[in-house]
Amino acid sequence: MESLGDLGAALGGLTPLLDWRELPLDLASLAALAAGLGWASGLRLYALVFALGALGRFGGVQLPGGLEVLTHPLVLGLSGLMLVTEFFADKLPWLDSLWDAVHTFIRIPAGAALAAAVMGDQSGAMQVAAALAGGTLAAGTHFAKAGARAAINTSPEPVSNVATSLGEDALFAGGLWTLLHYPLWFLGGLAVFVLVALVLIVALWRFIRRIFRRRPATT
Repeated sequence: MESLGDLGAALGGLTPLLDWRELPLDLASLAALAAGLGWASGLRLYALVFALGALGRFGGVQLPGGLEVLTHPLVLGLSGLMLVTEFFADKLPWLDSLWDAVHTFIRIPAGAALAAAVMGDQSGAMQVAAALAGGTLAAGTHFAKAGARAAINTSPEPVSNVATSLGEDALFAGGLWTLLHYPLWFLGGLAVFVLVALVLIVALWRFIRRIFRRRPATT
């Protein structure tokens, strides 16, 4: 029974760090949030911006740092429009890869900017560190997603594209919910995701090299 009590006490330490009830956020919470926003930016940037803005404007959530700008009606309207556009574009073969290619120049800097904004009330060094971490996580997520979709597009049927895109939607929604409620659990899952993404990126790179490798010239 004592071991069960110890386990319960340990699990009690995994209660939400992000307290949205107008209590100050500690640095660990801010770091978890910055990392999570970087990850989510590489997956569903517009959904992330819209969700945070809606929570801040309509959900009574006090966003930390410089994220309050996301509650502006202009930001909400534009991110909502792009969210709907991305939802459909991401499910069409080859258009999804074109969309990903263009967003290489959008998701990564946006992930860095959102992560830095989390630390808006902290020192400049903390903001730079958060930007570097957020941009790196956004890049890793983006390239893993884009590479996987490019490989899937080699299949002629469209069902796999739709299924994969819906899976990414579910992954984003579940990840964001976990981040906002149980950030320690999220960080554990993020560590696993990073390892899987690295393996996937290496495997996709080898796959692409095999496709484009020139055959030896015959004499």
